[in-house]
Amino acid sequence: MTRKEQKEFREKQILFKALELFVIKGYSETKISDIADSLNISIGLLFHYYKSKEQLYLELIKIGIDGMKAPQKIEYKDPIEYFSKFLDRLFEAIDKEPWICQMFILIARAQKQGTPDEIRELALSVNQIELSSKIIEEGQKIGSIKNGNALALSTAFWCSVQGIMEQKVALPQLSLPEVDWIVDILRKV
Repeated sequence: MTRKEQKEFREKQILFKALELFVIKGYSETKISDIADSLNISIGLLFHYYKSKEQLYLELIKIGIDGMKAPQKIEYKDPIEYFSKFLDRLFEAIDKEPWICQMFILIARAQKQGTPDEIRELALSVNQIELSSKIIEEGQKIGSIKNGNALALSTAFWCSVQGIMEQKVALPQLSLPEVDWIVDILRKV
C-alpha cells in the first residue's frame, strides 16, 4: 500500500468510526479520545488527519449531503418510477455499505437545534421532503400518485425511509421491506 493509499485508508477509518460513535453516543457526548481509543491510535495521530471533532463532523455532513443529492439525478418517466428507483438503489447500497443507514441518523440529528450553526445550515441545505413534493405533484397530475397534500405525502414517504434506516442501525439483521410497500404510500390505487 502506498503512503497515499495508507493516508486515505486511515482518513476513512477515522471518519467511519466517528460516524458510528456520533450515532451511538451523540455528537456532544463523543470525545476525540473516544474515537482515537476505539481505533487504537493516539489523539495526536487523529489530529494529524482532522484538526477537531467539529471538522470531522462537518466532513461527515458533507458526505451525507452529497448522498442526499443523489436522488435528484434519477431519471424517470413516471414519478412512481422515481421513488421505486430511489428505494431500489438505496436498499442495494446499504447491503454493501451499512454506514449509509447511520448517515441518515447523523443528518437528521444535525438538523436540530444545538448543532453548531455552520453544520446545521449545511444539514438543512437539502430538503428532500420539499423536493419530492414537486415530483409527487407531477404524479398527481398524471394520476399515478394519490391525491392529497403533496408535502404531507412526501413527509410520510421520507419518514418511513428514515424509520427503516434507524431500525436497520438498531437491528442490522433486520430484513428490509419490499420497495413496493413503501412506494404504495404514494401510489394511487
